[in-house]
Amino acid sequence: MDTVETSGNKPRRSIWWRVAIPVVIGLCVVAWLFHKEFNPDVWSQVHFDRHVILCIALAWLFMGGRDFGLTWRFRALTDKDLTWWQAIKVNFMCEFTSAITPSAVGGSSLGMIFLHHEGINLGRATTLMMTTLFLDELFFVVSCPIIVAIIPYDELFGFDASSSFMTGLRWVFWGVYAVLFVWTVILFLGIIVKPEAIRRALIFIFRFKPLRRWQEAVKALGDNMVATSEALRTRSIRWWLEAFCATALTWSSRYLVVNALFLGFVPGADQLVVFGRQFVVWVVLMVSPTPGGSGVSEWLFTEYYGDMLHNGSIALIIALFWRIITYYVYLIVGVFLAPSMFSAPKQNDSNKKTA
Repeated sequence: MDTVETSGNKPRRSIWWRVAIPVVIGLCVVAWLFHKEFNPDVWSQVHFDRHVILCIALAWLFMGGRDFGLTWRFRALTDKDLTWWQAIKVNFMCEFTSAITPSAVGGSSLGMIFLHHEGINLGRATTLMMTTLFLDELFFVVSCPIIVAIIPYDELFGFDASSSFMTGLRWVFWGVYAVLFVWTVILFLGIIVKPEAIRRALIFIFRFKPLRRWQEAVKALGDNMVATSEALRTRSIRWWLEAFCATALTWSSRYLVVNALFLGFVPGADQLVVFGRQFVVWVVLMVSPTPGGSGVSEWLFTEYYGDMLHNGSIALIIALFWRIITYYVYLIVGVFLAPSMFSAPKQNDSNKKTA
């Protein structure tokens, strides 16, 4: 998405190629899983009756809650300078970017461009996207001890402690969480407490030869932290609470999509464990090398939730609905929004404001 143009046929081809790659990866993995796990008898046991259809509709409703949370957060962070429709467009484009880039890149990499397109000053937009990044990481850091405290560890990780899959999952999860914790502390110090000190420390660390290739990017990060800090230090507690509540609604609604699907297809499953495992899944997917976690998501879901389903085919059915609702819909919407969102930015009175 770094070189998307908005004239002629080139942008359309560029967008379609970037959409096709994750779709092909995801479908290939699903086909392989079906070949490995498919049992024709399962389909005779799946009845799309009123209960199942209502639960699928509930899953869509929860995904709507997730989009409402992100839209609400963009409105709150911009002091209502974005209309609801503008905030919805920015939200969908951030999700589209996340869907076509590796998970480590995420939608925030181009979020400031989408905000700028809707009339927000580019410097202010960068500040706002750093704030959303901090809020997301803070939610994960705060949620982890709560999840681990209320859900038995054996239910979360130890149901097959001797398997290589569970051993690897635990190592990846706690490794990623440790990095998230350190990164959140750096962001907190960098944009709230001591931005200049963190900037100098980062520049010093990245002067060493093995890290020198990222020195310019780190300098830009430090400059952004200083600018963000100046803009956020005057913010009220109410402003921060509203933004964090919107963040919590966003992620909780995303997790509850799977709860709704389990309620439809496996009503006897422990809903608290289903919810907690979604937290683990999304933390692990942060290091997925594929666009939007395609392929990795489907495989991880069927392996991780397999003990709750006792049938690989049911796991695949739920995984497919999960990915359609939480992933593929953003690819479709993004294809239609992208050409207009990369056109010349709008002019807005908010350009005169600071964050």
